[in-house]
Amino acid sequence: MMEPYRFEQGTIPLLISIPHDGQHVPDEIAARMTSSAREIPDTDWHVQRLYEFAGGLGAGRLTATHSRYVIDLNRDSVGEALYPGADNTEIVPITMFDREPIYLRGAGPDASEIAARVATYWQPYHDKLAAEIDRLCAQFGFAVVLDAHSIRSEVPRFFNGRLPDLNFGTASGTSADPELAARAFNILDVADGYSAILNGRFTGGYITRRYGTPGE
Repeated sequence: MMEPYRFEQGTIPLLISIPHDGQHVPDEIAARMTSSAREIPDTDWHVQRLYEFAGGLGAGRLTATHSRYVIDLNRDSVGEALYPGADNTEIVPITMFDREPIYLRGAGPDASEIAARVATYWQPYHDKLAAEIDRLCAQFGFAVVLDAHSIRSEVPRFFNGRLPDLNFGTASGTSADPELAARAFNILDVADGYSAILNGRFTGGYITRRYGTPGE
């Protein structure tokens, strides 16, 4: 069985988490999916490539290997909605971003299968993430976690119109030290040729909210 993540340990207190770049779907799951879903169109394409340079700077990287259709690592393990009152996808999604079904009729996962996927794929990723944060904090006294994503600029299911190019979220100011957040966002805000927003439509998912604890 393919490991649920790839990990490259860094030498500085910066860890980049890439939970939605994975593209592997086990055969027994793919056989139950629609032909459109097997193309895994909602992947966060090329994020791993985008951050390849960071290894040379000493940053660590934790990257999922499996598709978000197998398990969404950026959701609470018990399935709590990220954005109450808005349209959300599940920890094991059953529809694509365009609302088309992922599974053939009657072939979706039941509660026991979802629990098994959490144990097999979700838990190891989060165990490794937590352990590496603890290691960095023990060595340096702090750790910075950047949860890295991409998404199509226009997805009517989740937002109206077009997203800015660069979307930076700190769980509405709770997941990062304000000075650090301001310095980081300023780099995006002055980037030539790109639009940027802080805590816009996407303020950070489960990983940002769970591990972003500046008080600690």
